[in-house]
Amino acid sequence: MSENKRIKGFSKLSKVGKIKWIVENFYKDPESVMGELMSYWHSNEEQQKVLDNFSENTISNFPMPFGVAPNFVIDGNTYCIPMVIEESSVVAAASSAAKFWMTRGGFKTEIKNTIKLGQVHFKWYGNKGKLKYHFPELKQALIEECFVFTKSMVERGGGILDIELIDLTDREEGLYQLLGSFETCDSMGANFINTCLEQFAQTLNTYFKTASDFEKEERKVEVIMSILSNYTPDCIAKAWVECPISELGTFPGKMSAQEFAERFATAVRIAEIDPYRAATHNKGIYNGIDSIVIATGNDFRAIEACGHAYASRDGQYSSLSHCSIEDGMFKFWIDVPMAVGTVGGLTSLHPIAKRSLELLENPNAKELMRIIAATGLAQNFSAVRSLVTTGIQKGHMKMHLLNILNQLKADQKEELAAIDHFTNEIVSFSAVREFLNKLRLSKG
Repeated sequence: MSENKRIKGFSKLSKVGKIKWIVENFYKDPESVMGELMSYWHSNEEQQKVLDNFSENTISNFPMPFGVAPNFVIDGNTYCIPMVIEESSVVAAASSAAKFWMTRGGFKTEIKNTIKLGQVHFKWYGNKGKLKYHFPELKQALIEECFVFTKSMVERGGGILDIELIDLTDREEGLYQLLGSFETCDSMGANFINTCLEQFAQTLNTYFKTASDFEKEERKVEVIMSILSNYTPDCIAKAWVECPISELGTFPGKMSAQEFAERFATAVRIAEIDPYRAATHNKGIYNGIDSIVIATGNDFRAIEACGHAYASRDGQYSSLSHCSIEDGMFKFWIDVPMAVGTVGGLTSLHPIAKRSLELLENPNAKELMRIIAATGLAQNFSAVRSLVTTGIQKGHMKMHLLNILNQLKADQKEELAAIDHFTNEIVSFSAVREFLNKLRLSKG
């Protein structure tokens, strides 16, 4: 690495100074790149300041398409779902599933629980029996000394639900864990939980120093870390669709409703038993979930990490969705864990996140969980439906055609000609390039 690509004090440079240093050291056409990066700055200075404050060392903005999927009937209410995603066909697939189920009862949902978790890991080498004896008193102290932080949350119906002592010494000498359970109401709760956990750590240190019957060597406790867990297996949203098989309609190639239902159920079963298929199957679910999570200013990385951990809870990675055919009824459902909020964080700061929540009629956290779960299920339904009927590429590549045309710098007339030509042709990059080459040669 050349020395001029290293810098001290980068964070202290102005925004323009950061861009100037970057383009002069990493790009062949610095003036052009600098202009391009600055062209994506928000025209409203106040809005740009808000965006800049979300992260560090910001030099530009990274635009993402903001789309909507209409006609979602969820628990009897009709929604237009905001979706932020760059992948072709995702919004179209969600819209298609919403339209399909709109006349078949829509999506039904249930919130199984909203418990979130946090951990304090510490090392202590004293008498185990004594620790267990003292834990009820310690637990009370942990809760009481945290009340300054939990008071307002308790007034809203949340707060600390429980604290457990977990003995991990059989796997790591001297290691214990305080496992806290929390209700954070309409907040995602990360900052609230972490604040409580750090107070737990302080209380823990104080307790061991002041409790009367600990020996001198037992008064030392080493707190390793205090942090929330993004695995929330008791914060679950369920969504499902169901109807008589006879009402599923007909499918391409004159496939009957019964054949479709059986093929669909088999495809889901494959994802239940085969981790290789399950990974792609669940990725499709998160195409829908992530889109609305991003649009509403929530943390899609935390939600995905939680979902994939949950998919492995029985010792093998498996499908998050399931399907049954019983007594002539087709039922398709998903149980998905997620911790989301509708107040605080980016949900209150990002201008488009606020508009997304307004579009959804300003749901509370539980309502948003329901909407997100239904969107993930819709996405999964469309993907599996395509796989067991026409195949995934037909619809996906049709949507990808415009991206290919843009990449090949097609003008408007060439785009129209290509769209018409590929109506009944297989779309691929090479096929589109060949078509454009022939079209341009024919023009002379």
